[in-house]
Amino acid sequence: MPLTFPITITVAPGSSGQRLDQFLTAQLPDVSRARVQQLIAEGKALANGSAAKPSLKLRGNEEITILGDPVLPPLRAIAEDIPLDVVYEDADLTVINKPAGMMVHAGAGLTEDERNRGTLVNALLHRFGTLSEVGGELRPGIVHRLDKETSGLIIVAKNDVTHRKLATQFSQRKVHKRYIALVHGWPDRAKETINSPISRDLVRRTRMTTKGREGRSAVTHCELRRKIDSPYGKFALLDVRIETGRTHQIRVHMASIGHPIVGDTLYGAPRELRAETPRRASKKFPRPQSPKNPNTAPSPILSLGRNFLHAAAIELAHPRTGQTLALETPLAEELQAFLEKLEGKPSRPHPL
Repeated sequence: MPLTFPITITVAPGSSGQRLDQFLTAQLPDVSRARVQQLIAEGKALANGSAAKPSLKLRGNEEITILGDPVLPPLRAIAEDIPLDVVYEDADLTVINKPAGMMVHAGAGLTEDERNRGTLVNALLHRFGTLSEVGGELRPGIVHRLDKETSGLIIVAKNDVTHRKLATQFSQRKVHKRYIALVHGWPDRAKETINSPISRDLVRRTRMTTKGREGRSAVTHCELRRKIDSPYGKFALLDVRIETGRTHQIRVHMASIGHPIVGDTLYGAPRELRAETPRRASKKFPRPQSPKNPNTAPSPILSLGRNFLHAAAIELAHPRTGQTLALETPLAEELQAFLEKLEGKPSRPHPL
C-alpha cells in the first residue's frame, strides 16, 4: 500500500537509545532501511522539525516527520570489465559460475556504486555486448537468479527467442538444479521433502517465511551426503534439489526444519563457530595456546562470511537443439577450505 505523506510518528520512551534509521525501519515495515536512509539524506525525515543524521540516537518523545518519498536516480545497466568464469557458451546462451558476493543485477542502495556496480549484468554486458531484452533494461539476459551470497551456475540468454524458451522450461519445472548445502545439525532422515509455502515476512521485510497465510507453493528435496561431527558441533552436507524457485527457498526451508545453512545469519545461523576445547589435546584437534597464559586454551573460532550454499549442477533441454545440456561445477574454493578447517583435515572435493 502506498504511503500518504506527511507522516508523523511520536517516539515512545521504550525506543530510547535507538538510531533514527533503525527506528524508522521498524516503524515502516514496507520500507527498506536503504530507502529510510535515503529519506534522511534528502532531508525528508525530520526530528522535531529539524534535519537529522541516520545515526541520531533517540531519547523518546521526539516527533519524527516524513515529508515524502526519496528521489532515486534511475538505474541503468552498464558494462564493467569484471572477470567471469564461463562454464559453457554457444550462440544462444551461456552458463556462468557466479561467485558469492556478486549481485545478479542492480538493486537497492544509496549511491550509484552501491546500486549498480559489480553485478553479474555489468560483467555480462562487457563480455558479450548484446543479450536478450525480455527481462527489461536492468536485467538483460537474466532468466533466473541466485542470491548474492550463493555461488554456482546461472544461465544467461543471448537472444529473446532463447530467453522465452528457457523461461517456459523453468515455469514447467523442466530445468533441474542441484545445490550443495552445509547445515547445522543432523537431519532425522537421509532423504526429506519440504513442501511449505513461502511468503514475505511482514515484520522483517528482507526475510521470507513459511508461517505466512498466503504463501506461494515451494518444494525442496534434500538428500544427506555426509555427517560431520566436529569440535564446532554437528553438521550435515546435503544435496538439495528444488522444484520451484521462490526467493530464498532453500535457506528458509532449511531454517524452518531447524537446520539453517551455515553462515546464513539472516535465517538464524550464528555468525561465528566456536569450538569446544577438548580436555586433552589430540593430533586431529591440537589444543591452541593462549599467548598470555600457556596453560589455558582459548576456543578457536571459525567464520565463513557467506552462506554455505552452492548451485553445483543444472540440466535442461537446449532451447535450439532440444538435446540435454548437463553442467556441473565443484564447490567454491572458500567452501572447500571451510570444510577442511571444520573437520581438521583436508576434505576431498565433494563428488558431483
